[in-house]
Amino acid sequence: MTQPRIGIVGGGLAGLSAAVACGDAGAHVTLFESRARLGGATWSVERDGLWFDNGQHIFLRCCDEYIRFLERIDALQLTAIQPQLDIPVLVPGQPAVSLARQNLPAPFHLTRGLLGFAPIPFGDRLRVAWAALALRGLDLADPALDAIAFGPWLRAHRQSEVAIQRFWDLFARATLNVEVDEASLALAAKVFQTGLLTNAGAGDIGISRVPLSALHADTARVALDRLGAQISTRTAVERVECTPRGGSRVRTASESIDFDAVIVATPHEQAAQLLPDEAKPDRDALRSLGASPIVNLHVIYDRHVADLDFAAGVDTPVQWIFDRTASSGVGARNPNEQCLAISLSAADDYVGVSRERLRGQFLPQLERLFPAAREATVRAFHVTCERNATFRGSPGTAALRPPAETGVRSLFLAGAYTDTGWPATMEGAVRSGNRAARGALDSIRARTKR
Repeated sequence: MTQPRIGIVGGGLAGLSAAVACGDAGAHVTLFESRARLGGATWSVERDGLWFDNGQHIFLRCCDEYIRFLERIDALQLTAIQPQLDIPVLVPGQPAVSLARQNLPAPFHLTRGLLGFAPIPFGDRLRVAWAALALRGLDLADPALDAIAFGPWLRAHRQSEVAIQRFWDLFARATLNVEVDEASLALAAKVFQTGLLTNAGAGDIGISRVPLSALHADTARVALDRLGAQISTRTAVERVECTPRGGSRVRTASESIDFDAVIVATPHEQAAQLLPDEAKPDRDALRSLGASPIVNLHVIYDRHVADLDFAAGVDTPVQWIFDRTASSGVGARNPNEQCLAISLSAADDYVGVSRERLRGQFLPQLERLFPAAREATVRAFHVTCERNATFRGSPGTAALRPPAETGVRSLFLAGAYTDTGWPATMEGAVRSGNRAARGALDSIRARTKR
């Protein structure tokens, strides 16, 4: 059997994981990326010699395929995973509280953390525990769950608005990138069951200790170079076609290349444009998946104002906050300075807002959370925005998400928007890439045997 040739369109996590999986299986891989960089929706930008991520992407210990991908590209050592789930929660004017797990079987591992969660009244804490058990008992295979919004389901299970805003939204907004009233119950149940309610250690949080581009793009490029893959950045694919011999063809502005199989790992809007009619794409469904933005604010202070790796905020527009002093390079430049990054999910209200307006809105909020910031000088304030960070995980989403397979046996889809069963996360992206790689390789083997 000759070495199979596989083309991959898109250099995000889905495309990179597909490329590595295909290369490991002995295929010759050509990866096309329209931008100058790899990494897709996980990227970093350099400003004044410092590095800032477009979003503070975290992962959980239950993200098995993403963790294996990091191990494969020799990047796992660039991350830090909590030995035990512990989320500091900040409330303006009040002492910080901790949502931490104990060494008990799930779901009892969260009992002490939940019962001691002071931001919500004690009666609400008991009702949260009751709703969590109900959520744990939902059947993720039941398609009816995707027709229901998470917020109304919570209210039907006696959850107060305080509990919804201060507890449930804490997790749902960050993982689903939509507000609870817009979130699919099916996706919410997946998040809570897999991350918090089934396995005690599943929700331990991992973060990158380096810029995201260094974590994903740089290490994956090295791994692919070792596999002999060809990486073509700044190369926009105009369309993908079928070939007479049962393969697929990639057309760019300057050339057309035939492959035994092609994996389209672009965002869903681009996939709708690239796929040939023979693939029977449901272009309306792909476009209907929509998009939800993430905005990050990067604040550099002339001194340390907060002692944390990360924290969540309630009763404040500061949703999640991360200390990125080391990864940004701020600490190396001046050990007295500190860089804090505010991550804003479901950030429709912040897209297009001027930097000065965001500065005026959020700096006072940081001072409410960290009194030391009141005496500090802000050295810099940067904004990054990913307008199309994820698809919108709303009710009805499941019916719109396509499988990896298309109507063409040599053409496959990859991307967090595909039907992985996961929300639009790094784990979902890697799972989709691995699934598309298996499909492409199996298809080539089956055709070769004939």
